[in-house]
Amino acid sequence: MAYKGLQSFIRKLETSGELKIIEAPVSPELEITEITDRVSKANGPALLFREVNGSRYPVLMNAMGSYKRMSMALGAEKLDDIADDIQKYLDIADNLSVLGLLRSVPRLLRLLSVFPRKSLLRGECQQVVEKFVDLSSLPVLKCWPQDAGPFITLPLVFTRDRKTKRQNCGMYRLQVLDSTTTAMHWHKHKDGSEIYRGYAEQNLKMPVSVALGCDPAVTYAATAPLPKMLDEMMLAGWLRKSGVKMVKCVTNNIYVPADAEFVLEGYVDPTEEPVLEGPFGDHTGYYSLADYYPKFHVTCITHKREAVYPATVVGKPPMEDCYMAKATERIFLPLLRMQIPELVDLNLPLEGVFHNCAIVSIKNKYPGCARKVMNAIWGMGQMMYTKLIVTVDESVDVQDLAAVRDAVLKNVNGTQSLLFSEGPLDALDHSSNRPLFGCRLGIDAASLTRGFNEEVTNTFKILRIRKDRAWKGRELVENYLWNHPDKFVIVVDEEVDSRDLSTVMWKVFNNIDAKRDIAVIDFKIGVDATKKWKQEGLTREWPDDIVMTGAMKRQVDKRWNEYGID
Repeated sequence: MAYKGLQSFIRKLETSGELKIIEAPVSPELEITEITDRVSKANGPALLFREVNGSRYPVLMNAMGSYKRMSMALGAEKLDDIADDIQKYLDIADNLSVLGLLRSVPRLLRLLSVFPRKSLLRGECQQVVEKFVDLSSLPVLKCWPQDAGPFITLPLVFTRDRKTKRQNCGMYRLQVLDSTTTAMHWHKHKDGSEIYRGYAEQNLKMPVSVALGCDPAVTYAATAPLPKMLDEMMLAGWLRKSGVKMVKCVTNNIYVPADAEFVLEGYVDPTEEPVLEGPFGDHTGYYSLADYYPKFHVTCITHKREAVYPATVVGKPPMEDCYMAKATERIFLPLLRMQIPELVDLNLPLEGVFHNCAIVSIKNKYPGCARKVMNAIWGMGQMMYTKLIVTVDESVDVQDLAAVRDAVLKNVNGTQSLLFSEGPLDALDHSSNRPLFGCRLGIDAASLTRGFNEEVTNTFKILRIRKDRAWKGRELVENYLWNHPDKFVIVVDEEVDSRDLSTVMWKVFNNIDAKRDIAVIDFKIGVDATKKWKQEGLTREWPDDIVMTGAMKRQVDKRWNEYGID
């Protein structure tokens, strides 16, 4: 199903009972975040804030923040339906017979819809062309207390390769610096950054256009881990079953979705000094630290007459971005299976925040199969950043975390079941001793390993510690393993509720470098998931957890009935 833009999706959410409209005036500084965070973690609806202080535009939040709404956004009953469709395209052998070819006709015709449709006319996104650029007119959110300022959090950043003229679309946050400029947060490994380097080599200004608020399939496509040669708008067209209508920007040669709510047109000048961007409360649940990035100059703003500003807030899971990650998990699983035939199913748990954990079930056909699969995953695109891979047998449902836990407790046997792999890490990982590189861990729980110590019990223990000196967490791990029979022990900081397994696992996925923080003694495994100190080898600052101010929490408590949220 193709929505006729974001507002068409909003109407669908409303008629489906998936949208709450809030008429009470709210502030874009912290207040919208606190409201949305509570609703998101309670599995609540999408939110449309009609009255936002300082701006005439409504703000849409949490639009894709559930499995149901994420599926609705992509025009499916459930996300696995999309994966099933992709699998049918990949089953080439089934299509070689005459009957198979006839059955394939509808799917082949659908491929015609993938190509974007360029229009010579202006789009709805260009109904209004602002004479003067003023980013302060937009209700850009300051999400968390330590954020360096307001950030545009759902931007579709369109760039054009200088040599090939091929367009790329990625989602890179934008910190608003003043009324006409933002920082452009593209990491070194992102396509936008690579295209930028092509302009920098020739000291040429790089045209950039940013679309805000499109058909949700278009927004999702901007986040998808596609190979560089594939246009994200082609994926969006396939998901929508209708090509994305694109229009040429007013001031540059970049094409953007015609139905966007807003378009920011401008440029990045590689000859300028980069600007300090951040900190920012990020999807890991921690603040990403300040760093230097290029400056984006906005020279023109166009928008619909009655535009809606889309935003998202990220932080400790679960939040809206987690469901976008689950869409990627299901949609790209058939492609992973094609390249890794032993792979059966995949789960990227919400606590793993995209890149920190993958649980996979495999057809365990031969010795070393699990290790082969792990190494294959680490060799595939953005999967190389996966810090922890757990493999289980195909009989285990990877979506059932209790079943995965039981397989790990039963089958894992000290170092025989562990694979340590040093390599690249995501730019947002804060646990390794140095940026962008560290030790990843594979756990083979796919089959029973021989040689167990009979005194070891298939149990795990979570310990809390007040860490007042370096290496205290590691010392407690080792002492516990020497003196207790539990197969696993995890040590966390004292403020972590050890009864909250979701938070404990979030800390494990975020806070460990396997080479430094895993101890194995007599078939037993210990994990130091505490905050690390400089004396423990770190060469950079450890970021703070994202926590809302007490004053804002109290304000939202006081006003809760005004918002009208059940």
